[in-house]
Amino acid sequence: MTQVSGGGAAGQELPPAAVDEDVLLRERRAWTPLKIAIWATIALLGGLGWVMIALVRGETVNAIWFVFAAVATYLIAYRFYSTYIEDKLLRPDDRRATPAEYAENGQDFVPTDRRVLYGHHFAAIAGAGPLVGPVLAAQMGYLPGTIWIIVGVVLAGAVQDYLVLFFSTRRGGRSLGQMAREELGRVGGTAALVATLSIMIILIAVLTLVVVNALGESPWGVFSVALTIPIALFMGVYLRFLRPGKVSEVSWIGFALLIGAIVAGGWVAETEWGQALFTLERTTIAWGIIVYGFVAAVLPVWLLLAPRDYLSTFMKIGTIVLLAVAIIVVRPEIDAPAFSEFAGRDDGPIVAGSLFPFLFVTIACGALSGFHALISSGTTPKLVEKERQTRFIGYGGMLMESFVAIMALVAALSIDRGLYFAMNVPASLTEGTVEGAALFVNSLGLTGVDVTPDQLATTAALVGEESIVSRTGGAPTLAVGLANIMQQFIGGPGMMSFWYHFAIMFEALFILTAVDAGTRVARFMLQDAIGTVVPKFRDTSWRVGAWICTALMVGGWGAILVMGVTDPLGGINTLFPLFGIANQLLAAIALAVCLAIAARRGHVRYLWIIAVPLAFAAVVTITASMYKIFSPKPAIGYWAQHVAFRDAIAAGETSFGNAGTPEAMAAVVRNTFVQGTLSILFVTLAIIVIVTAVLAAWTSIRMGGRPGFEADEIPSKIYAPSGMIATPAEKELESEWAGKVGTTVRAGH
Repeated sequence: MTQVSGGGAAGQELPPAAVDEDVLLRERRAWTPLKIAIWATIALLGGLGWVMIALVRGETVNAIWFVFAAVATYLIAYRFYSTYIEDKLLRPDDRRATPAEYAENGQDFVPTDRRVLYGHHFAAIAGAGPLVGPVLAAQMGYLPGTIWIIVGVVLAGAVQDYLVLFFSTRRGGRSLGQMAREELGRVGGTAALVATLSIMIILIAVLTLVVVNALGESPWGVFSVALTIPIALFMGVYLRFLRPGKVSEVSWIGFALLIGAIVAGGWVAETEWGQALFTLERTTIAWGIIVYGFVAAVLPVWLLLAPRDYLSTFMKIGTIVLLAVAIIVVRPEIDAPAFSEFAGRDDGPIVAGSLFPFLFVTIACGALSGFHALISSGTTPKLVEKERQTRFIGYGGMLMESFVAIMALVAALSIDRGLYFAMNVPASLTEGTVEGAALFVNSLGLTGVDVTPDQLATTAALVGEESIVSRTGGAPTLAVGLANIMQQFIGGPGMMSFWYHFAIMFEALFILTAVDAGTRVARFMLQDAIGTVVPKFRDTSWRVGAWICTALMVGGWGAILVMGVTDPLGGINTLFPLFGIANQLLAAIALAVCLAIAARRGHVRYLWIIAVPLAFAAVVTITASMYKIFSPKPAIGYWAQHVAFRDAIAAGETSFGNAGTPEAMAAVVRNTFVQGTLSILFVTLAIIVIVTAVLAAWTSIRMGGRPGFEADEIPSKIYAPSGMIATPAEKELESEWAGKVGTTVRAGH
């Protein structure tokens, strides 16, 4: 729900639609002794955290320092760097009406309370990436991932999200593809559109693959996660028809039902019928999610997507905050090294490839994510009340996702290193047994690691699973780490299984929300693209067009999902690098479009804010793409894998490498061909977009700026504060609006 000004008496003069700029500036620069003391304490704690993580070398490091270093850095970056971007590069004007105000239609364009919108935006952008990437990258040690997650989000990820959201809002809520066509012309715009659509297919497929791997052969997880669908449907009907507007009421009901679903899952999993009905193979789960993805994307937003987003927002943020508190109280020790044995090698059993560039594409979200640009130019800009709110929602929302990534990294690092590797290497290396896993992990020669079959079997029993060996994808590892920390905080060892499956549901909600939103956004993009040839498709209310485009997009990511589930080399191990590269290439495309827009506006002096992360993202992703295309090592290069397995088949071999049958060998040949072809397509399109964007920016620089494509300025007739907490000046103006014209309540998104 959002508070919006009422009309007042006819002809009545409205209060100002924005706080005076000079007043805002004076408030920001008013440094009282208390404020100085607070920021000095934040800086001291953050600095101490970084020293303990990066410089002090002992046998272990306490997890509490990760929390202090991350939170302090986020607060300082938000207060100072995002404000610098706002003042120097964007210069928002709250006197201008946003698309949510001047194009309000009660459906897509709706002025929405900034706090509610922050939650919805975070729910949409936060998928599997910040959970899975850091877990997989923990193979290389804790320090590289920690630095990239925290520094990367401050200088790159949050900057991208903020800029795209602001520019889209200023341009009437246009999508990234539409802005690219305007700025880059036919060649660059077409390349951006094709790249965006094709990359979306990979992103959604890998997000879904993580859920499949987490739920495979887990009746408790399957039952609990399946129940979230009727829970969300019930919440949608409850808010729509039974108790309209009772958001707090339905939130408590939904939370209680979620906890009930987890507890009931444990009971069901212990029954014979529960084991028979809900112990599903990964392929079966994959097809179930494909069907769900289509249905969720075509159902009305209020029925499934909106209640699931709202419910998952509470669970996402609540769980991460609870985990942070538990870490501060429990203070688990991290015995993984700052730089592991695999940091300087390219033959890691979980992530093949050297630290540069593969760490930066493995941790694809949490530091920088191109997927966010689609949300920031999709639904969110159509809901923002005021331009200044884009900093809180865009920059601030991405900082919260980065904190999720740090918590995931800490949870993964907090478990025994031998257990970590046993869970994350593919079954082809462990034979899927505790004996095989112990033998393989111990053969790696890791310092201080001596895992036993009994240890692996005991851990599985504690978390209520048949096995935790080769549960690749990162989600089960995070669940074990979270359960291990939380049982020390609440409940003891007897609660391990509850906390494990609570984490699995938490992760599944995280990911399915992104699958829901991603499929819907991809459908809109495809309708817009086809609409250039068949205008009827641009009508998003046309049901036939919506169903056709949804089926095409679901068919695309569904095919990649099935390919990953059946991949003999381990789907997540081979697909996640492509996912990371594709996601970061999309981020480079988004930053390139932002560079062209900022240059057109004449902000030459501050283009470095965009150019620095763009250059880094371009170098990292193009280098990683070249490795995947040209590396002669089959563990790294898709085409090297393709040729090796193809030649083995031609030589009459019936097994080769990790593929034990001719059918498995043929699957590897097929999969690597698809993956290698997509690698070439993605990097080629990205290079075209980046080059055309740089040329467009250079033209604008030489001309000292050019006329832009911003929507005409329309004076705003509503008022709302810019951040989570209103400043004294904002509260005063709010009171003036309430006293003079009153307020009316409008439905939010």
